[in-house]
Amino acid sequence: MSGVGHSLTDDLQASEPEVRIGLSRAGVQGISKAIRLRHAGREKLISAEIDCTVDLDPAQKGVHMSRFPELFEEAIDEVVIGEALLVEALAEHVARRVVERQRALRAEVRIVARYPIERETPVTRLATQELVSIIGIAAASASRVRRVVGVEATGINACPCAQGLVRGRATERLREAGYDADDVERILELVPLATHNQRARGTLLVGTSAQLNAETLANLVESSMSSPIYELLKRPDELFVVEHAHLRPRFVEDSVRVALRETLERYPELDDDDFLLSRQVNLETIHTHDVVAERYGTVGEIRGELRDGVHLARHTELRDWLTS
Repeated sequence: MSGVGHSLTDDLQASEPEVRIGLSRAGVQGISKAIRLRHAGREKLISAEIDCTVDLDPAQKGVHMSRFPELFEEAIDEVVIGEALLVEALAEHVARRVVERQRALRAEVRIVARYPIERETPVTRLATQELVSIIGIAAASASRVRRVVGVEATGINACPCAQGLVRGRATERLREAGYDADDVERILELVPLATHNQRARGTLLVGTSAQLNAETLANLVESSMSSPIYELLKRPDELFVVEHAHLRPRFVEDSVRVALRETLERYPELDDDDFLLSRQVNLETIHTHDVVAERYGTVGEIRGELRDGVHLARHTELRDWLTS
């Protein structure tokens, strides 16, 4: 019977695989944990989801999957995320531990935490709580670490195309009713024009060694859309949101570009070698499909396009940046 089974002390994962090909990623994803945040001088627990992978050497059969949750528990016990919501600091701590304990060439950790932000409604100034996703990503090797901080936030976009069609039809009807061109223009300036709305989910990622505040990033995402939205709305607030959105119609592509421009203006200290990603998905209301736009690249690449208007044939991707 010898050789049929493996003893409890055998390190099968460290043995050679049948097929000697290295793997770009091997690990675990979707592990739910409660992480600790320090806010207003007190600690509280919030829910987070953790993904962790390593680059696997061609000579190594596998990774010790069962060790990942153990490492997560140790890291969570040691790191309390402070007022600046640096969830990427926890991701870095986990990534460093994984490289050390798994003897990995490289580890990549992604943490997504659902964080409540206290807001006021725009007109009635009632307190309301909005949930945003705070994202921390870290890639570590024995010699270096790169970190990314990001957010996902929700708002709405009012479609400019449909609004243009409505404006054209309204112009025709007003002219047929006897209004002259100046009156028509004046009326259309005063009355918000109908269009279809799309609930929008925007993501903003910044790869940098600088410390950025996640709430500020969430505000940048929301302000790139036609209007932010609120869980609580009284009638005056509802009127404000609807009018505000229709006075600032934007395509999904507009929101991505605005988010990138506003991020660069808000953080002029970002290095050209830092990384940016803006992505938005709009949930269509008059179609059965959704729409998406995305732009990523180094800060230098995006700054150069804003300055010179010259298209780049290739944009640096997140994984390329993390491994460079």
